[in-house]
Amino acid sequence: MVKKFSMLALAGLIALPALASASAGPSSSDGLDRKIDELSRELDRLKAQLAEQGDLSDLQETVESLDARSESWDLAARFKFYGDFRSRYDYLNAGSAPAYRANDVARGMSMAMGQQMGAGPYSLQQVQMAMQGMMQQSAMAAQQMGVSPGAARAMMFQQMGITPSGVINYNNDSSFTNRFRLNMRVKATEAVEFKGRLAMYKSWGMQSNPNAPMGSAYTMDAFAWDGNSTRQPIDNALLVDRAFLNWNGIGGAPIWFSIGRRPTTDGPPAHIRLGANSRMATPIHVMDYAFDGISIGYAYRWGADMGTGRVRFCYGRGFESGMSTTMLDDMDFGGLSWDVIKKGSRFVNVQSFMAANLVNTPDGVTFQNPLEANGIMAGDGYLDRANLGDILHTSLVYTDKFGPVNIYGTGAWSRTMADGYDEAGNTLLGSWWQDGEEEKDGYMVLVGARFDLDNVGLKFGAEFNWGSENWVSMSPAHDDLYNSKLATRGWASEVYMIWDLPTGEAISKYAQTFMRLGWQHYDYAYTGSGSWLGAPVDIDELASDPFNAQFYPAITTQEQVYLTFEAYF
Repeated sequence: MVKKFSMLALAGLIALPALASASAGPSSSDGLDRKIDELSRELDRLKAQLAEQGDLSDLQETVESLDARSESWDLAARFKFYGDFRSRYDYLNAGSAPAYRANDVARGMSMAMGQQMGAGPYSLQQVQMAMQGMMQQSAMAAQQMGVSPGAARAMMFQQMGITPSGVINYNNDSSFTNRFRLNMRVKATEAVEFKGRLAMYKSWGMQSNPNAPMGSAYTMDAFAWDGNSTRQPIDNALLVDRAFLNWNGIGGAPIWFSIGRRPTTDGPPAHIRLGANSRMATPIHVMDYAFDGISIGYAYRWGADMGTGRVRFCYGRGFESGMSTTMLDDMDFGGLSWDVIKKGSRFVNVQSFMAANLVNTPDGVTFQNPLEANGIMAGDGYLDRANLGDILHTSLVYTDKFGPVNIYGTGAWSRTMADGYDEAGNTLLGSWWQDGEEEKDGYMVLVGARFDLDNVGLKFGAEFNWGSENWVSMSPAHDDLYNSKLATRGWASEVYMIWDLPTGEAISKYAQTFMRLGWQHYDYAYTGSGSWLGAPVDIDELASDPFNAQFYPAITTQEQVYLTFEAYF
């Protein structure tokens, strides 16, 4: 601005002598000379000022350089980064029930079979015949003694020195974890957008998971595998949590196509309990499972009073069998997720899917095979992978807000359809000596509410859920640290408080800073919560029958307290 003003002034001063010459007469020559001298001195002064400010050509070069670089600035501005960080403290106290260990029962079977049939290993047919013989013998003995067949079997194994294990208490008075997640969004074209999220989740002082595993209730939760990748505190590596492309507005219609590592964790209504301002995933929380796949969706409007809705078909792969020599099939997911209504806080979703060709041990998980470990059958001592059948899953979620009160609820149904066994005789919620390939239905109900006191930045909430004997929740990627609360076969309850911290004005539209304090109580009625492998057993009957043996101690109750400090930015 200074340079522009100086140039204008200079032009005016140069023009003044000519004007003065045209208007002045001969009698004014002396005055004109003096005026010219003054203007010359002023011109010299302005030239000196321009020299101090720099050459105008430098300014022109700078402007041209900025203009050339602006294109790269526009390209960089396409990338949007945002994320969150959480530090969390957990206290745990849990206990197991007395139960027979699978390895001990297999050792007893090996002793009994060796006495009758000679040294092993034996074929599967021989093992089946031997176990059926034990069941028949125990049934006859039970009739004679007036006891249950399980009690008669317990007496038989007691003679071999095999008895139930005692109660085990688990306690961790302080577990600290850090979790960092970095989100990215960028458009390739007007209609194609990439979304991704990297995540680091680790325990303080560890480059492994010190919280895994505790018992059969944690079978599928505590191990690190594809379905819960980045959802267990393992190490400080940044891993790909989500990475997918969206093609929006296909053909000018409200239709989209998406492919990649799916946003399928922390689905609604979990965001209410977690303190997030909006839902963070496509499916609802009983399908808390990290997987790769595709979705094709259609968006619509009900009208001004009803809001919007979306319906999408989803397909994903839960396990890739590769070039299997055992004819193992891939484990795939497929189904519909329908946001029936979404208007403000009101949200209704119906979801139904099938998990096909479920495997007994997914990627990264190994289970001991007690039949092989004790020489009953030949092998390496571990369960080989096998397809066990399919699971149908249907659920409904509803959320709404009335004044300061958020209410939410979920109802879900699962059906297992077993059509195969693994080498230890297990199948979906059963075994060849117990229930076999029966179809089994499971149910889950959750209700919750959160009361918001916005004037003081406090939120108070509580939720309760119940799961039936054969309930299967596909939620290995839960955010409860030790085990999935929603997978519980029995009762689980939680109360929590969220404090929105008074940390000043928000810098980002994503900004949230809060602390979350909660207490959780688990009361298991049946074994195997969170797993589809093997028949659920009544916790109270574990010690009464050796054929109710468990791979791991069965958790009966658990108390957990957590405190978090979280920031979204």
